[in-house]
Amino acid sequence: MLCRELGATFVAGVVLVYGLSQGFAGSFFRVASDYYWKDVQRVQPSTVQFLSVFFFIPWVLKPLWGIMTDVFPVRGYRRRPYFLFAGVLGTASAAIVAMVNGLPMTSAILSFVGISTAVAIADVTIDACIAKNGIDKPSLVPDMQSLCAFSSSLGALIGYATSGMFVHHLGAQGALGVMALPPAMLVFLGFFIYELKMYQHNAKEKVLNKIHTAVKGMAQTIKYPVVWKPSLYMFLSLALSISTHEGQFYWYTNKKPPNPGFSQEFVGMVHAIGAVASMVGVLVYHKYLKDYPFRSILFYAQLLYGVSGLLDLTFVLRWNLLLGVPDAVFVTLEECCSRVVGRVRLMPMMVLSTKLCPPGAEGTFFALLMCIDSVGMLAAKAGGAAVLRALRVTRTDFGRLWLAVLVRNLLRVSPPAAISLVPTSDQTEVLLPRDLLLGSSPAAVDDEERLQLAKLTDHVDDDA
Repeated sequence: MLCRELGATFVAGVVLVYGLSQGFAGSFFRVASDYYWKDVQRVQPSTVQFLSVFFFIPWVLKPLWGIMTDVFPVRGYRRRPYFLFAGVLGTASAAIVAMVNGLPMTSAILSFVGISTAVAIADVTIDACIAKNGIDKPSLVPDMQSLCAFSSSLGALIGYATSGMFVHHLGAQGALGVMALPPAMLVFLGFFIYELKMYQHNAKEKVLNKIHTAVKGMAQTIKYPVVWKPSLYMFLSLALSISTHEGQFYWYTNKKPPNPGFSQEFVGMVHAIGAVASMVGVLVYHKYLKDYPFRSILFYAQLLYGVSGLLDLTFVLRWNLLLGVPDAVFVTLEECCSRVVGRVRLMPMMVLSTKLCPPGAEGTFFALLMCIDSVGMLAAKAGGAAVLRALRVTRTDFGRLWLAVLVRNLLRVSPPAAISLVPTSDQTEVLLPRDLLLGSSPAAVDDEERLQLAKLTDHVDDDA
């Protein structure tokens, strides 16, 4: 249906970016990089948790990438060149990590940042296309976000299922060479995705004016209460959900009894099962929850997210053994539960973010909202690192890991206190004020760009 309504190359782009670049590469990277820092660089878990903050910097810079895609066309194209650049950058960065032995930590960090930057730029570019189509056909927004989430989960399933095997047979460093393949596919996407070429006179003279217009448009749009209030809630929800992942990873892969001592293959397989559960979460949302009001679904999803964290606490304290449940079974059940709940929690946030984008600056403003979310996730990782360090959780000492997980769980249940910031509107309703939708905002595109966008829409409709 989306191919018929929006065009096949757009749908292919969503699948490649969300399924291959984010889903597969993101999941594969998560497992392989954890083992890389643990076994190759041999750093402490709190240090790895802190280093992950640097990998989020490209996502914080998403408004910059969004401005570039909106106001810096290359040879008349606003989307294609950035897919090409992201592909080349990601391929080169992954190749450096995989091929250079004894890579200094600083160089490894820069290479990982390069990989993350490539994914972020591709994400901004395809999100601009999604936001634009969401404005043209708002009733399709939940369907587009479901496609994004399902593609991401399917890619993650494949990535997790194969990551442990590659790490076991090639080592963590060799396995990271697989990370060069997804960005290479972005290069092909840059050539075949449909985009109407723009013809502009005196383009160089318009660039500064466009940047000023885009920044001013973002500043004025974010001042609307219907925009900044839900944005603040999403930030708080993400920032207060601190991450203790690295401490838990070092613990459950430690071979010294009574630690679980999971193998590389089992770690990848558990995450793969979690990816299946994530797809189940997408289907649950799409079939049963997409028609509920934003406030209701976000309130209950956040509470359930906090409660599900008690399973982690039970596992770390080894209460599952007292209940007669083996580690392998319990951690699999815990992963499935957390993935379903996590996906149901994030899906309405993505739909809400899409609904807040004004016409003409879809890429820029959606990138700003995703930047706010990324700052929240960055704060969550930094907060997790601070908690792990304060409680002295190291490579071999996990005595206070349970306390770190308990602090995390308590913080998870605090965001519902600010649920009044979220609108009570249904997920298919238009949220933006009329003046923004009619283009009276400085974020609106100029007449020439309106003509190009209209031609593109007409072409897609004709193809359908």
